[in-house]
Amino acid sequence: MIKVSHSQGEYPVLFEPFSEAVKGLPEDSFVVTDENVARLWGHVLPADLPLLVLPPGEQTKSLIWLERVSAWLANEGASRKSTVVALGGGVIGDLTGFVAATYMRGVPYIQLPTTLLAQVDSSVGGKVAVDIPDGKNLVGAFHPPVRVSIDAKTLETLSLRQFRNGMAEVWKYAFIMDSSLMAALQEQPSDIQPILRTCIEHKARIVKEDEFETQGLRAILNYGHTVGHALEQATGYRKLLHGEAISIGMAVEAHLGERLGITPQRTAETVMRCLQRQGLPVTFTEPLEPERLLEVMKKDKKASRGRLAFSLLTQIGGCKLVENVPEQEVLESLNKLWAA
Repeated sequence: MIKVSHSQGEYPVLFEPFSEAVKGLPEDSFVVTDENVARLWGHVLPADLPLLVLPPGEQTKSLIWLERVSAWLANEGASRKSTVVALGGGVIGDLTGFVAATYMRGVPYIQLPTTLLAQVDSSVGGKVAVDIPDGKNLVGAFHPPVRVSIDAKTLETLSLRQFRNGMAEVWKYAFIMDSSLMAALQEQPSDIQPILRTCIEHKARIVKEDEFETQGLRAILNYGHTVGHALEQATGYRKLLHGEAISIGMAVEAHLGERLGITPQRTAETVMRCLQRQGLPVTFTEPLEPERLLEVMKKDKKASRGRLAFSLLTQIGGCKLVENVPEQEVLESLNKLWAA
């Protein structure tokens, strides 16, 4: 068990089979999942547990579905004492968590993450949100879960692409704060459990020190995300999975850091080599105007009045938030997106 501390207390991250996690759900629970997860794991849930099955994909993480899930809870008789359960990947976790943060001004929720990306990152930390046309995760809240239960066996049901998608976030932790993790990943370990624990422990420490992202520390978890989120939005959330977009973003932002003299030279080569060995993309083939991506980045949560900010590597295993980054430097680095 790993304990995650926050301003209101703490919650456990448990490693246990879903069959055990489900037994521990409060009696007045309401489960939200998607079609893919329901097909694979729905049989684990008690038949009498209220269940809402949503379409899969980033498009579901929207204000429309926020309203629909909230209306479902109201129609099912959920009260302030009810618990909402997110059974799924990052989309379900973010959407359900935001529903829990806003339904009757806040109800408890539990995370049962089923993807690698959700297990190592999005299910821990209390950030919940939905997307709007102007940007990804622009409408949300800080609302910690009361429990996170992880069953690593769910990873066996992931496609290779989805597994690699989650590994992008694992590599992120290695690049920003743990060079020893990077060394371990290069050995291609067969046991994923220690990796899960390492990533969650890193995030738990950062959340404890900078829960509401006011000190710049938590912002380092967004390495690769400024470019990655812009890519996701510009392509309508249909061309790239989140981890794929972040992988490209990490490569581009490593180049940007080098241009600014913050990241040591040739670090970008190392980052790209590691990601490519994992089977992740570091360039993009679709035609996109760099200026269009730049405009999206100006609405990033780290930006201030349109002035760009990025979390950039200071070394392999080190990262910091850099504000007021010149637009021309960003445009030059974005050209690396389409480099051979």
